[in-house]
Amino acid sequence: MKKITLLLNICIVLVLFSCKKQDKVQEVAKPESIAVKERNQPKKRTYHMESAKEFLAKNSSDSTQVTIAYAINRTDAENFKKMDSVLIADDWKGDIEFYLPFPLEVGVLREINRIVFFSYPTQTFAAYEKGQLVYTGPTNMGREKDKTPTGLFFTNWKAEKTISTFDDEWELLWNFNIENKLGVGWHQYALPGYPASHSCLRLQEKDARKLYDWAEQWELSDPETVKVKGTPVIVFGAYDFKAAKPWLQLIDNPKILDISESELEKVTKPYLKSILMEQKIRQDFQKGAK
Repeated sequence: MKKITLLLNICIVLVLFSCKKQDKVQEVAKPESIAVKERNQPKKRTYHMESAKEFLAKNSSDSTQVTIAYAINRTDAENFKKMDSVLIADDWKGDIEFYLPFPLEVGVLREINRIVFFSYPTQTFAAYEKGQLVYTGPTNMGREKDKTPTGLFFTNWKAEKTISTFDDEWELLWNFNIENKLGVGWHQYALPGYPASHSCLRLQEKDARKLYDWAEQWELSDPETVKVKGTPVIVFGAYDFKAAKPWLQLIDNPKILDISESELEKVTKPYLKSILMEQKIRQDFQKGAK
């Protein structure tokens, strides 16, 4: 009888230990990667202006074409309807990354597991894994009197729904904070087609949700101490608030907003050592938690 009782106690201890170990691994589980699909390049990349109303009357049922139109005009479905003339691609049968400025590959990023860039002058964002562009889209960043800070940041806390600190009537969906003390982060909110936020990085809801699931949160030792930082985020460049929307220049020069691989390398290199150091800290933490 004593032997049976002892065996039962050992089994219970092993089950409890196994559950605790599984819970610990789940807490630090890596977010899902975004697969790099086969890319479809348009035969030509040229643009023209068109009435938004007429465009929607002809193409509202074509989700691919309207998605590209929203991205090109740095807007969303609701605000696109309010626009007068909009920029339209002559050939819209390519993937969205061919209509936005970020390069498909960046050599200096191959050592970085994942990183997000926000370009102020082009009002676009891009996510990279090991140097490969995996996701991109439009953004509306800080207005002239509330500019989005530039430089290197790391994602920290996130919330599916939160309330703006500027106005308690503003509901922010899929919010991921990148600067805790300043309250700067990306989230879903109206994209009027120009920098209009109070320093945050506004996104279409599908993009905010994708980055919300893809980026990594910080790990805290206690409420005041960061043990592991999240995904690196670089905000760069300056927006000319006095000039016309820069993407309107694409009619005359379809490549004028292109961000070259060398340009993105130049933006990244001052922060590379710090990014790789924090990445190593995260990897060691995840190994120790298994």
